[in-house]
Amino acid sequence: MNGAARRYAQATHETASPERLMVLLFQAALRNIRSGAAALEAGRPADATKSLARSADIVVELHATLDASKAPELCDSLGEIYRFVCLRLNAALLGRDPRAAREAERALAPIAEAFETAVASAGGR
Repeated sequence: MNGAARRYAQATHETASPERLMVLLFQAALRNIRSGAAALEAGRPADATKSLARSADIVVELHATLDASKAPELCDSLGEIYRFVCLRLNAALLGRDPRAAREAERALAPIAEAFETAVASAGGR
């Protein structure tokens, strides 16, 4: 990324609403999962490790944002999905298994899409 693009990305993140930041986190997690799975499929485990570890870190952060006092049942459900995603990412990392990474992607993608749709509908873009 060149200097101008980096500054633009930084300004975008610094001025984004909390909801928009969540959308960006979901997008980054999915992007890294897809990149990691593709790297495993191409026989590049070092590249996969970097991407899958980043996505796992993001999912852990997403899990930390859950506030059970506001929506306990939703938080329980999301927490289970986030834990599943992390387990599959760990399996992908340890076993160099792109299928496990794709399972994590399939579990996380609908949540990311729903959250992005909700934020867009609320005018949080």
